[in-house]
Amino acid sequence: MMELRSTLGGRIALTAVATMILLFLALPIVVILVTSFSKNAFGSFPPEAWTLGWYKSLFADGSKWPAAMSMSALVACLSTVFSLIIGVTAATALTRSELPLRSAVYALVLGPLLIPQIVTALGLFLLFEPASMLGSPIAIALGHTVLASPIAVLILVATLRGIDERLEDAAASMGANRLTIARRITFPLAAPGVIAAAIFSFITSFDEFYISQFLSSVDTVTLPVQIYNSLTFDIDPSVTAISAILIAGAFLALALVALVRWLGSGRQDSLLSVETATGIATPGGEPV
Repeated sequence: MMELRSTLGGRIALTAVATMILLFLALPIVVILVTSFSKNAFGSFPPEAWTLGWYKSLFADGSKWPAAMSMSALVACLSTVFSLIIGVTAATALTRSELPLRSAVYALVLGPLLIPQIVTALGLFLLFEPASMLGSPIAIALGHTVLASPIAVLILVATLRGIDERLEDAAASMGANRLTIARRITFPLAAPGVIAAAIFSFITSFDEFYISQFLSSVDTVTLPVQIYNSLTFDIDPSVTAISAILIAGAFLALALVALVRWLGSGRQDSLLSVETATGIATPGGEPV
């Protein structure tokens, strides 16, 4: 097969295009970060003067931002727990069992990602309103779980499929039951994926607006709803500061995911090397 060789001009063109795309994607983020330090109350860019006043105003007396952040954190924690329960259960069934109509079930689990969020929010409103659950953090968390759990399933399915089943077969050949295999082999190896699923579920819930808008009340205002209210009914320059904090939090979360996956990347390889060296199984998966 003929090998395609890159030329100097092609590499330069590819680098230039990739750089332009990255700059285009990063430009809104850079604008928000810079504008959050602008002294102008209308958020001019580039700033004519610099200040930290908008960050200080977030936590001033009478500010609504701390309560909104606390509510979003509470809802996101609940949604993360619900999403992990659903994600671990569904991913295990999809990858470790002979589930009938597996493709159809997988498509059904991922269905909420394809439906417009406002449609999902309206459906949840009609579901919870007769039960007098509007404004309840539990109701909002359950609504967020509808969107966060498919993401958790995607991550956990990929994680479980990446675990070499020879390790589980070796444990079973030595008399371990399913619960022991899951507790001692599968889930310790899947821990980086579980942590990644938890982080992405938390971020999905923390940033969700439509469901929060439909299900919240005056006493249960989440951070995205508070941002919307501040932009709709008032010109609050502290919105840029809270937006910058959210951007920084997202970058820290992604860095944490990368760190966790890097720390756990060599664990399966080390177990496989021990398995082969001790004669439990050959690289082909057959006992020695």
